[in-house]
Amino acid sequence: MPSMKDLQGRDRPTWCPGCGDHGVLNAVKLAMVNYNIEPHQLLIVTGIGCGSKLPQYMWVNGLHTLHGRDIPIATGAKLANHKLYVMTVSGDGNTYGMGLSHLLHAARRNINITSVVQNNQVYGLTKGQYSPTSETGTVTKTSPPPAGAIEQPVRPLALALIAGATFVARGFAKDPRYLADIIGKALMHRGYALIDVLQPCVTFNRVNTYDWYSERVYKVEEQPGGYDPTDFAAALEKAQEWGDRIPIGILYQVERPTYEDHLPAIQEHSLVELGVHRDTAELERLKREFM
Repeated sequence: MPSMKDLQGRDRPTWCPGCGDHGVLNAVKLAMVNYNIEPHQLLIVTGIGCGSKLPQYMWVNGLHTLHGRDIPIATGAKLANHKLYVMTVSGDGNTYGMGLSHLLHAARRNINITSVVQNNQVYGLTKGQYSPTSETGTVTKTSPPPAGAIEQPVRPLALALIAGATFVARGFAKDPRYLADIIGKALMHRGYALIDVLQPCVTFNRVNTYDWYSERVYKVEEQPGGYDPTDFAAALEKAQEWGDRIPIGILYQVERPTYEDHLPAIQEHSLVELGVHRDTAELERLKREFM
């Protein structure tokens, strides 16, 4: 079983003090410890954004890719080696903006990967533009007063449910232990899992702060009468609940065949185990010539 110390990366995070990314980083590491996932068993694929540097600050397999393209690349990695745990970690701009179509198709196909989305309702890396999850009226550098943002925000959990995701959840960066349990359960789940993580951007979003969220979030399993995460209608209702009360926890979890279950070529072996080799003489010649 790995320890938190085993998972410590060589580089120190460059995120702003108080950034929610710190909580997500701790939650991912804690999930690996609690669910006994060794570093070589997990691949974290990221897009572009502040939080996309997360695998750089861990001892884990990491692949830093193009903006919005982490999910299809993670899909390819999973199909090539379906024995790996594969996770994407990126922000709301990366995933719900340019990457939204990839998320919907991953959910529809029920690819066995987990997407952790750091949702701070702003583009932080590029210094404070409104994002797909910014509330209508939000004032930023690209949505000036008096109107602010004129668009309706994306409701990502509802979209994922409608698209066919079999695990849909929300966490809060201020509670990394609770978030770690959600991440661990998502990694153990067979099928596409989306975890939307509420987190402040302490530099460019002074509205949705830790205090703002703390006054509103509640755990669905602790509500009076309990909660059934297999109830699609209830999950869809919770996914659209926002404002004075914001639900966190596992909103929906069911089992159905994954995309990989329908591929006979990988039922006995992963593609990486097939031992396919190509003559590399020409490649070596080019390397000597140009490198």
